[in-house]
Amino acid sequence: MERILHYCIKTGEAGCSVAGFLKRKGYSSACLAELKKMPDSVLVNQKPEYLVYWLQEGDALTVHIRENESSPKIVPVELPLSIVYEDGDILVVNKQPDMPIHPSMRNYTNSLGNAVAWYYQQQNCPFVFRCINRLDHNTSGLTIIAKHMVSGCMLSAMVKRREIHREYLAIARSPILPPSGTIDAPLGRKPGSIIERTIDWENGERAVTHYETVTQKNGHSLVRLWLETGRTHQIRIHMKYAGFPLVGDSLYNPDMEYISRQALHAARLVFNHPITQERMEFTLPLPEDMRRVLEPVT
Repeated sequence: MERILHYCIKTGEAGCSVAGFLKRKGYSSACLAELKKMPDSVLVNQKPEYLVYWLQEGDALTVHIRENESSPKIVPVELPLSIVYEDGDILVVNKQPDMPIHPSMRNYTNSLGNAVAWYYQQQNCPFVFRCINRLDHNTSGLTIIAKHMVSGCMLSAMVKRREIHREYLAIARSPILPPSGTIDAPLGRKPGSIIERTIDWENGERAVTHYETVTQKNGHSLVRLWLETGRTHQIRIHMKYAGFPLVGDSLYNPDMEYISRQALHAARLVFNHPITQERMEFTLPLPEDMRRVLEPVT
């Protein structure tokens, strides 16, 4: 992947090194270390310069990112890939259910990483797979992928600062009482399991989920949820803890009468673009398999 970023040094931005300026822009130390390895990666007024170069007002700073190798353990595989948005820095996709984010021993060729690797291989474009907001295997919806190391480190930092707003739609059996509220309960690994999580008041990490009922149909409630934290299986465990487990959740609530996977969909993302700082907002409708749960049986 190749990307060229341009900066014009303005009043108040001069009087620091290139490295100092880029750190203020969100470049990590690891990114700067990688830039050092790339030939002519930093230009000032079209001339190669070191990261210690002292910037002056009016300088034209160019950062040339070149990533010439792809993720070595992700095999390109032709799989369906639903692209919602793409530019030079980010890719936003609608991940389908029954598709893990990363390859594993059991899903070596059926992951989102495989599909994205194929997509860029067809463009003869090296690509390192950097997924920012990871979804569970059978959770569908919006997922952000960074297209290069700089957008990747910036988006990862935004996740840690909780600057990416994530909203989900989920379905549970009706009624949900109270119809809206906040679940604040710490999560930890379930003893004896490497997959399952549980409420752990002694050693768990804090987890906060807000929810509100959108509608009630066909004996089920459609719920909108948004997160303050992003723990593994957070929504699934919190809803079960509150007494309203998600239907179709084979791990925590094997209620498979109406749907064969957990009824959970990442429906909305709001964040500032890591490079341009433009406000980005993406929404998706309810997927067909979840919509059918809410339809009256005829």
